[in-house]
Amino acid sequence: MVWLVVGIALALPAGLWLVQVNMEEMTAEWQGRPGLSVYFELGASEGQLDEVERYLVQAPSVDKVTMTSAADALAEFKDYSGLGDALELLNENPLPASLQAQFAEGISGGVVDALTDRLAKQDGVSEVVVEKTWLERLNDISSVVSRLSVVLAILFGVGAVLVTASSVRLAIEARLDELRVLKLVGATAGQIRRPFLYFGAIYGFGGGVIAAMLIAITVVVIEPPLQSLLGSYDQALNMVGFDPNFLVLLLVVGGSLGVVGALLAVRQRLVGLEIF
Repeated sequence: MVWLVVGIALALPAGLWLVQVNMEEMTAEWQGRPGLSVYFELGASEGQLDEVERYLVQAPSVDKVTMTSAADALAEFKDYSGLGDALELLNENPLPASLQAQFAEGISGGVVDALTDRLAKQDGVSEVVVEKTWLERLNDISSVVSRLSVVLAILFGVGAVLVTASSVRLAIEARLDELRVLKLVGATAGQIRRPFLYFGAIYGFGGGVIAAMLIAITVVVIEPPLQSLLGSYDQALNMVGFDPNFLVLLLVVGGSLGVVGALLAVRQRLVGLEIF
């Protein structure tokens, strides 16, 4: 029971830390940096499409340009929607051609706004959508998760210490007569205290093992939908942070919290009984 309680207390902040690390990794490695999409009118000519593409290719603030024709857009929609038979009944293609542009690194907001306004005035352009909002929100969420993990680490760390202290206190209560005899025959304070520190370390170490198991189970459960979500952005799932170093750190933190809880219980109980 103590292992389970300590494990839950460790798993929650450690899991949030993993989430925050992977969110930072995803934003850092995202190859499609904030960019924009240009959607053309249905009747836009090839010349109008080429003119907009040429303008973006020559723009210094744009790193990469990808054109999607109306036919390619329809084929892609058929593959993902499963409505191929229904779309075959249409007399004409209802989807417009589009163009995706990837911004260069370090681009400022003013340059983005100027580029967006310039594209919106081009002939044949129906709409220009700047694709940076979701990444900005992802960074904000990452910051919130980071701070939340720190707060929860402190709160649940204190909880783990108190749980361990209570468990060690019960162990002390069960051995009070033995401890008094040890004191009478000359046992030092360190000799009396040491077994209970071992108790605390074992409680914390076991809690770290349980925390690692809980996090591993959670990763297995959320992996399939997460792969599907990232796949929709052409991004492969690459979980980072959950490695041997993380597991060792989890065990060390758990053992340390257990020892702190044991020290707290020993000082409060044994000093009060004048055994120390």
